[in-house]
Amino acid sequence: MRHRSILEYRQFLYLKIATVACLAAVVAYAWHQPPVKPYGGTWLGYTLGTIGALLILWLMWFGVRKRRYSSNVGTVQGWLSAHVYLGTSLLLVATLHTGLELGWNVHTLAYALMVAVIASGFYGVFVYLRVPGMMTTNLGEDTLDSLLLRIAEIDRALAEKSLGLPDEMLAVVTQSIKGTRVGGGFLRILSGDDPGCPTTAAAIALPQLAKRLSGEAAVLNREVYSLLLQKQELLSKARRNMRYKALLDLWLYVHVPLALALLAALAAHVAIVFLYW
Repeated sequence: MRHRSILEYRQFLYLKIATVACLAAVVAYAWHQPPVKPYGGTWLGYTLGTIGALLILWLMWFGVRKRRYSSNVGTVQGWLSAHVYLGTSLLLVATLHTGLELGWNVHTLAYALMVAVIASGFYGVFVYLRVPGMMTTNLGEDTLDSLLLRIAEIDRALAEKSLGLPDEMLAVVTQSIKGTRVGGGFLRILSGDDPGCPTTAAAIALPQLAKRLSGEAAVLNREVYSLLLQKQELLSKARRNMRYKALLDLWLYVHVPLALALLAALAAHVAIVFLYW
């Protein structure tokens, strides 16, 4: 049976619900004939604003729901599907609520933050639909821990075999062992590369240094070089895996703070409306 993504949950149930909600909002907006230009202070504006505010609160509750493993109020997959489609519909509902009247005030700030949250959510959907598959393809049957164990085993073999090489070559291999680094700062992890990787440098330098070798030394060098290439491949897989994990985490570092800022702006928006309008 083909795996269905959250977007296809129950034959696109929440896409259908969101579509009906959007059509109803558009029809109501087109039918509405206020005495002045449509804006958030008309009865329809208040209605759409209330729906939008409640929708925002419900969408933010998803962060709580997905951590409640014992909850029987729907499945996490269903909640996530609804989160995506109803969150997208919020863009239309909130826009109609404004009556396209925007200015330099806290009300527009709340709207802008909402748009930013939805945009970051689109990025989140994209990475969560694509990146896990890329991680699986990259690792195969391995895990990050098993990769690191295999790298450590290769380092031990390199340390033993390189003792029979000339000092200049031994120094290069030793540096590739001692200087091995997986991870680092966030930007380095996100790049999935280490420009100064000593293992890559050793794999480039060793063939040049080995041109004058012969006999047993040449055979030993080929074994060491083969181990370096294996290590280089494992390091690349480990760094790619960390990069993919960083891509999954990155949007949360943006999406969650923006959502909290939206909640604060929404509270200010509602308070000002009820106090001064």
